Amino acid sequence: MLLPALPDDTFQRVLCVVAHPDDMEYGTSAAVARWADRGIDVGYLLLTRGEAGMPNPPDETARLRLAEQQAACALVGVEHLTVLQHPDGVLVEGLDLRRDICREIRRFKPDAVLGMPYDIETPMGFNQSDHRVAGVATIDALNDAGNRWIFPEQIEDEGLETCSPRWFLMPGMAGDLDATHGVDVSGRPVQTGVASLEAHAAYLAALPDHPAPADFIPKILAANGKLLGVEHAVLFRARDRHAPPEF
Repeated sequence: MLLPALPDDTFQRVLCVVAHPDDMEYGTSAAVARWADRGIDVGYLLLTRGEAGMPNPPDETARLRLAEQQAACALVGVEHLTVLQHPDGVLVEGLDLRRDICREIRRFKPDAVLGMPYDIETPMGFNQSDHRVAGVATIDALNDAGNRWIFPEQIEDEGLETCSPRWFLMPGMAGDLDATHGVDVSGRPVQTGVASLEAHAAYLAALPDHPAPADFIPKILAANGKLLGVEHAVLFRARDRHAPPEF
């Protein structure tokens, strides 16, 4: 049985919350390119600058990775990029992180928030700790953003309003039994997605034995596409937060 298409025809804004520069570029950015082509406004919130991801001095690495992320965003049509300065590699789940994510949700007012998988094990192996922390903190902040009594200073002092996005999305892939929906990215979005990862050239060059993006991104998206009945797809675990609970 094929997965259904994500009902993204009603989306006007999508906010993607990830831990590091490059986290969006391992396939998911192909869906972003597809959304941007359709006029959906996609914003990225990076929780760290990725300064621990290369052997260069941290400040130098942060500047380099930010420049590469900006180039990747330009390729897929993302104009709204916010980068926080939580520490890379030792991201801490807590109120400070929730507060910052909540602020961006209230500021951007998305219809859907995309967060990181928080499972300890994934089809690719053990999940990195920053990814797990980012995923859980995003879910908590998503609930916080709709409650005016949580982080009320953002409303009273910063002039923001509560926001309760309808959809929460987590990237999935073939082999992930919890994937619920997919986005058809056949054609140009696949190549744009590959190019967006290639934009992280210096970072990838610092990773021994990292395969070329063109050698594996299309293969992953093709395997996903079989579950959607299309040539290439990005899969998601999608939760409609406004739907009544199932009993």
